[in-house]
Amino acid sequence: MIRPEIVNVSDCTLPEAENHFELSFKEKIELCRLIDKLGVSSIDLCPIRRKKIDRLLVKSICSAVKNASVAVPVSLTDEESIQVTWEALREAVNPRLQVAAPVSSVQMEYLLHMKADAMIRAVAKTVSACRSLTDNVEFIAQDATRSDPAFLVQVMSAAIDAGAKIVTLGDTAGTMMPEEISAWFENLKKELPSLEKVTLGFFCSGELNMADANAVSAIRSGVREIKATTCTATAISLPNIVRILNIKGGSIGVCAKVGVEQIRRITGQVRVICQSSGKKHDIAGGFEEEANDSDYLLSKHDTIESVVHAAEKLGYDLNAEDQQKVWKCFCQTAEKKDHITLRELEAIIAAEAMQVPPAYHDILYTISTGNQIGAMAHMKLKFHDQEIEGTASGDGAIDASFNSIEQATGRHFELDDFQIQSVTQGREAMGETIVRLRWEGKLYSGRGISTDIVGAGIMAYINAVNKIVYEEEEA
Repeated sequence: MIRPEIVNVSDCTLPEAENHFELSFKEKIELCRLIDKLGVSSIDLCPIRRKKIDRLLVKSICSAVKNASVAVPVSLTDEESIQVTWEALREAVNPRLQVAAPVSSVQMEYLLHMKADAMIRAVAKTVSACRSLTDNVEFIAQDATRSDPAFLVQVMSAAIDAGAKIVTLGDTAGTMMPEEISAWFENLKKELPSLEKVTLGFFCSGELNMADANAVSAIRSGVREIKATTCTATAISLPNIVRILNIKGGSIGVCAKVGVEQIRRITGQVRVICQSSGKKHDIAGGFEEEANDSDYLLSKHDTIESVVHAAEKLGYDLNAEDQQKVWKCFCQTAEKKDHITLRELEAIIAAEAMQVPPAYHDILYTISTGNQIGAMAHMKLKFHDQEIEGTASGDGAIDASFNSIEQATGRHFELDDFQIQSVTQGREAMGETIVRLRWEGKLYSGRGISTDIVGAGIMAYINAVNKIVYEEEEA
């Protein structure tokens, strides 16, 4: 009996998420830690741009990821980035350096101002430099389906000769059909026999909602590494491709070593983290979350040990500090309602344990409003150890609260989006709010949860402000 060949599933959730969501430092680490539990072969990260913060993030993720390879791209035009990236990455279980290059004529000139010959030399030089540090080097042709076929063969050949062990080709336009993908790969393998010596990879945009079908066609044509994501509908879906390979892989002689039994739960947890951006329509489908968790209820009589055990049941490994944060919010919530479901506990974890260290904290507020009087809010809080306060009016309780925070902090932030939703149903349902603030051209999101929707809005606003302050203080 012939053993099926293994198709490696490489997760690119974090780079995709950064294009759609505004995740905190801790959310990024937790996202990678969750995905590592699936058994993916590698986890792709974003390139190091801000040396201090991004290097710390890469190092933290390398410590959190226990099984998968961690992959980080280097710059084609900055030799220093190779060493900087390697120093941050080297403690990973199986560190991988990626050399990503645009290979269509338009993108080469527009992004890097390079002609074909210069690009081939840059790829060969960068791959060779990476190969001197590790044998786990991946060359990524980002827009390969729009590249001149002869040039694509040349640049892939240069990367392989320089030491790349994985060659990944991308259909970033996402406009090819499955049969076109098959013919394209077969032609490339015929033109470049040395592709048989490396692991051939593929990723695809979901422009025509054909990404999963194109991935299957690529696998039929010899691709053995697929880049997929759990969080957006704009690329190959990790839950979908794993399910396809689990059910139909045997018929084409392949299989994937990814934990099918955990995908439902972990995909749901990734959604919870990513939903803090408020862009729920961008979140990928696949396995649906189980809607009924009423068989596991918590109340004010439960201990911190019970709450931590429930968090572990959900897949969260909270450290001592985060346990205390979650426990404090749990106790405050449990005093206001009879029971707390697992879904509500998960929302509490996302609002408390996934946030950056709070510069603004210990919030006390008083609000007066009605249909006969204008809304007025008084806010008292601490900035690190300094007590500050502010009072302001507004068009309703939420607006007055946000204005009083701005007066207390002495800073004005542009409110880009404010959303309210119910975590569960019923009169005792917990309300969840999502706030997105614009500051210096960037968007920062915050999440708040409470039985009091105004309190949830205040918490979300403060969490977003804390992200801004954290980046400023770490820069």
